[in-house]
Amino acid sequence: MTYDADVIVIGAGLAGLVATAELVDAGRKVILLDQEPEQSMGGQAHWSFGGLFFVDSPEQRRMRVRDSRALALQDWFGTAGFDREEDAWPRRWAEAYVDFAAGEKRPWLHARGVRFFPVVGWAERGGYDANGHGNSVPRFHITWGTGPGLVEPFERRVRAGVARGLVRLAFRHRVTGLATTAGALDTVTGEVLAPSRAVRGTASGRESTGTFTLRAQAVVVTSGGIGGNHDLVRTQWPARLGTPPKRLLSGVPAHVDGLMLGIAEAAGASHINKDRMWHYTEGIENWNPIWARHGIRILPGPSSLWLDATGRRLPVPLFPGFDTLGTLDHITRTGHDHTWFVLNERIIGKEFALSGSEQNPDLTGKSVRGVVERARQAVPGPVRAFMEQGADFVVERDLASLVRGMNAVTKEDLLDEDTVRREIVARDREIANPFTKDLQVTAIHGARRYLGDKLIRTAAPHRILDPKAGPLIAVRLSILTRKSLGGLETDLSSRVLTPGGEPLPGLYAAGEAAGFGGGGVHGYRALEGTFLGGCIFSGRAAGRAAAAATV
Repeated sequence: MTYDADVIVIGAGLAGLVATAELVDAGRKVILLDQEPEQSMGGQAHWSFGGLFFVDSPEQRRMRVRDSRALALQDWFGTAGFDREEDAWPRRWAEAYVDFAAGEKRPWLHARGVRFFPVVGWAERGGYDANGHGNSVPRFHITWGTGPGLVEPFERRVRAGVARGLVRLAFRHRVTGLATTAGALDTVTGEVLAPSRAVRGTASGRESTGTFTLRAQAVVVTSGGIGGNHDLVRTQWPARLGTPPKRLLSGVPAHVDGLMLGIAEAAGASHINKDRMWHYTEGIENWNPIWARHGIRILPGPSSLWLDATGRRLPVPLFPGFDTLGTLDHITRTGHDHTWFVLNERIIGKEFALSGSEQNPDLTGKSVRGVVERARQAVPGPVRAFMEQGADFVVERDLASLVRGMNAVTKEDLLDEDTVRREIVARDREIANPFTKDLQVTAIHGARRYLGDKLIRTAAPHRILDPKAGPLIAVRLSILTRKSLGGLETDLSSRVLTPGGEPLPGLYAAGEAAGFGGGGVHGYRALEGTFLGGCIFSGRAAGRAAAAATV
């Protein structure tokens, strides 16, 4: 039987590049397909902040953070909340991934040239008990070079495979079907799209110029999730999270459409946990958008006052950076699609980071001078640009003007000055006393006990209405689509399973298409820094398993 390659990989994002790199190392011939043009190689990972979850790393130890595999596994299972029969493989993937994060992951990446920013971030802090959701300690490691810095070593290995004649890059190939021969999945069909010079992330067009049929001994699906397809997001929206917002921002380009998941399912794959998804609650409109409805996520420190659309404070422990899914659940039940951060310039200057490689030119460009200059600025340049040009930002010297500006943003008189003032003044009174019943104020004091937060992420406690810390700032926050946590069910070799639990011969999956492993390694919630790492871990497993199966 004649094959066009040993393995076909569908999707040239991070998981696809890792899988292909592993196949090249094993000497396999690979066709790497992607519906986007070559300039979009790296997929969503290119746009990322480059955050990675490590356990007991040298960076943590230097920051006086004590971590362990046992603590990380406690946090993972407390966060995931696995409670379904189909969580059997996701549980096993979770244990394997924590082992990877506590062991081989960092030295394996380091050997490939990946380096890390020395200060470890503390994301998803939870705010519940020890067995509940959240990271007990800081674990968010930023890649030096952000997303592009993480993509580069794997792209380099793939391009070396091209030079050796082992890899054929087939961009603008849109897969529409998978088929089997003698019970094994070995055929990929689809459309050849018209060439496109579209800038990375922008719409590239779907004009078809022909069709293709390719055959290989194995097929690896690494096509990503559903975040750019708002219709599919709403269709799969879980009833437990209330009504999906009418207004959604997109944290990913439109080509992240999830259609390949349905194609794999039609070919016999088990697609589980469709209703588990990870969307951010701190989304702001990009003042300089690249794709349609382009949103940026704020990575906040703990000090901003979080108010609902009517000016009332969100309940404990829904503080900035503590529980994304819990906050999403609360917001969707308020009857409004937006919330507000209220803060001042002193807080925004120290506590606002913006997710995305393009929003962090110093880290992305690996510029030590740029990082030092950012630390010296009252407000970092990218954040200042949003303050001055962002549609969601209101900056005023007095509270009355701030509230009027907030109502002008939404074009609704949902806020009154008395309600907002009452919330701020009550919080500010607690700041004046070292003894407090306000758990957010307690959390601020706790954050500053961690050296990394004290140095660069948490402002010294002070009154929001302190005129010396002004001007006052309000930021409208919207729901930002990002990740699907469910996906194609896989075993620990990334083999795709059928609904009956048996491997579907010839088919593998990795990355977001596989729920980052097993069809949902995160369960209901994520600990952050685990998406890129999940692409790497599952992509590596898929590449190695497909290589072994095509000897």
